[in-house]
Amino acid sequence: MSTLRNALHRRDHKERAQPLAREKRGLLEKHKDYVLRAKDYNFKQKRLKSLKEKAFFRNPDEFYFKMINTKTKGGVHIAQRNDAYAGEDIKLLKSQDLNYIKTQRDIGNKKVDRLLNDMILLDNGDEMITADSEDAETSVKPKHIIFVDSKEEAANFDPVKHFGTLPELINQKFNRPRVETLEQERAIAPGDDMIIKELRKERLERYKELLSRIERDKKMSKLERELVIQKALMGKGRRVKIGEDANGLPIYKWKYDRKK
Repeated sequence: MSTLRNALHRRDHKERAQPLAREKRGLLEKHKDYVLRAKDYNFKQKRLKSLKEKAFFRNPDEFYFKMINTKTKGGVHIAQRNDAYAGEDIKLLKSQDLNYIKTQRDIGNKKVDRLLNDMILLDNGDEMITADSEDAETSVKPKHIIFVDSKEEAANFDPVKHFGTLPELINQKFNRPRVETLEQERAIAPGDDMIIKELRKERLERYKELLSRIERDKKMSKLERELVIQKALMGKGRRVKIGEDANGLPIYKWKYDRKK
């Protein structure tokens, strides 16, 4: 009998929808929605009651220093990050930051040296690279220095014979093949504008990379000096600010305390 009852078609019970007059209110609230809303309301009421009791039974003489040392911004408490660490811990963190910056500077300087060694200036010689080394700006130009044994050899020095090339190619800073290479017809023709243009484009890209790395080294050098100053200020001793350096960083002078 039960099997036959299940075989018969039954009426589909659908949830009641929002009336057309209240359609702008959204979906009609069901019982499960009411339960969630009631639980949230009761939780907030208990919380407010607990806060009111704490405020009513508070000690008017209660005081601790964070009442005046901390602050809020827009109703949000701002925690002091450095309060969670001791002075020695902060000094250790700054030392690690300083070591990281020194390591990155060493890596960057090696890349700059490698770029300078591989750099070839353009034919017109108008390009100039300005590098910063120990806060002094110097103009870096590639030079080809040849050492001889005597002044007579220096006076009679013939670059065409020394490099084994043609006089027409001696002033070129790149694509300067030897005579043997020209005889074998394996050299790049000086008039090949396409190849020369590609080589010039590659050198310009190297210039941009070199200048960006030099600028980055300047910023990291300034940051390194600032960390050194901050680490020194955390040490003991009385100091007086006597001025600022060229980068705007303060210069301090520590007073000499004679040990007894």
